[in-house]
Amino acid sequence: MGKELVNWENGRWIGQTLEVPNGVCATPGNDLDGPPEGLEYNEEVKAATDHLYEQVSDFIPEFEWPAYAPLVHAINTLKKKKNAVILAHNYMTPDIFALIGDYKGDSLGLAIEATKTDAEMIIQGGVHFMAETSKILCPDKRVFIPSMRAGCSLASSITGEDIKLIKQRYPGIPVVTYVNTSADVKAESDICCTSSNAVAIVEHITSEWGVNKVIMLPDEFLAKNVAKQTDVEVIAWHGRCEVHARFSAQDVRDMRAAHPGVIVLAHPECPPEVVAESDFTGSTKAMSDYVGDHKPENVILLTECSMSDNVAMANPGVDFVRPCNLCPHMKRITLEGVYDCLRNETNEIFIPEDMRLRAHKAVQDMIEVKFDAVKGHFDPDLPEVDVTVI
Repeated sequence: MGKELVNWENGRWIGQTLEVPNGVCATPGNDLDGPPEGLEYNEEVKAATDHLYEQVSDFIPEFEWPAYAPLVHAINTLKKKKNAVILAHNYMTPDIFALIGDYKGDSLGLAIEATKTDAEMIIQGGVHFMAETSKILCPDKRVFIPSMRAGCSLASSITGEDIKLIKQRYPGIPVVTYVNTSADVKAESDICCTSSNAVAIVEHITSEWGVNKVIMLPDEFLAKNVAKQTDVEVIAWHGRCEVHARFSAQDVRDMRAAHPGVIVLAHPECPPEVVAESDFTGSTKAMSDYVGDHKPENVILLTECSMSDNVAMANPGVDFVRPCNLCPHMKRITLEGVYDCLRNETNEIFIPEDMRLRAHKAVQDMIEVKFDAVKGHFDPDLPEVDVTVI
C-alpha cells in the first residue's frame, strides 16, 4: 500500500541530493561574485540593511554580507509594495528566518498566523505541504512557494488513495494525520495533529468515536512515541522524516561522552530509542521554549540543524552543539528564490475546492481541540509499547 518512498516531481518528493554551497546559509546566487543582476550593494542598500547584520553575524561572514544585503532589501521593499508576508519556518536558514520572515514558527502556527494577516500574498518559507496548509486555511489569499521542488519525505510517503484503502481495511477506526502531509491526504483524514498536540488529538478522537484504537499517519516514529504516552492502541504507517530518522541512540551517547553535562533535546520524529536517550522531547516550539525558559549552559537539538542557528540567535548565552542534519528540501528555499517568487509571482499554490474543504475540516477540527501544552512533552523514561506498522 505505497510503503516505498518514491521520486516525485512538481512539488513532490524527488530524493535527498542537494548541493548547498554554504553549510549554514545557502549563499545567494550560484557563487560569491555578487547579487543577481540589477541588485547591488550601494549606499541606499547599506543604509537600509547594515543594522540587520548584527542578527546574523555569527552565521554569515562579513565579506559575504554585500551578497545578501541587496536581496534582503529588495525582498523587504517588494513585500510592502505587494502587500505580502513571508512565513518563515523554524528550519529556514538564519538569513531568511531573521531578516525577511514576518511570522516565524512551526508549520501550523505559521498557517494560523496567515489567517490573521491582511496581506494579499503569502510567501511560504518552508516546504510544499506547508504552503498547501496555508492555502487550506487562507483560500482568499494567494499563496506561493519559492521552489516547487521543496518536498518532504513524510508527505510523499502516503497518498489519499492509500488512506481510502486503509479505511477499508480498518473500518470504524479514526485516522489521525500529521500536518506534514499533502492536501489530498488531509482531505481523506478524520482529523489532523501536530507533534505538539498528537497525544491530545489521539485521546480526543478515540473518546469522540468511543473506541480505543487509532490509525496514526504517516510518521512511524511519531506514532510509536505517541503510543508510549497513552493507553490508546496506535496503528502506524511506515513513513519517516529523512532528517530525524538519521539520529541514533549511539549518536546521543557519543555526543554526551564528548560534551559532559550537555542537555539533549529531541524532536518526536526521532526514533523511540533516541527519545529514550534524551533529556526532553517535544515539538520545535517546545524545544525552543525549553532553551528560552531553562537557559542550559550547553545544549543539543536533535532536529534540522538550521533550527539550532535560529534558537541560538534568541539565546546568545547558550552554547549549542550542532549535530548537523540538513533537510535538503528546506534548503531549496533561498533568498534568491524568495526574491524571484515575490517579484515574478511564480509557483502559486492551487487546491481543488472540494479537496480544500475536506482538508480544512480535518485541520480546523484539530485547531478547536484545547489541550495542555505539557501534554505535548514526551516522557523519555516510559517503556516502548507494541505498535502495528502497516
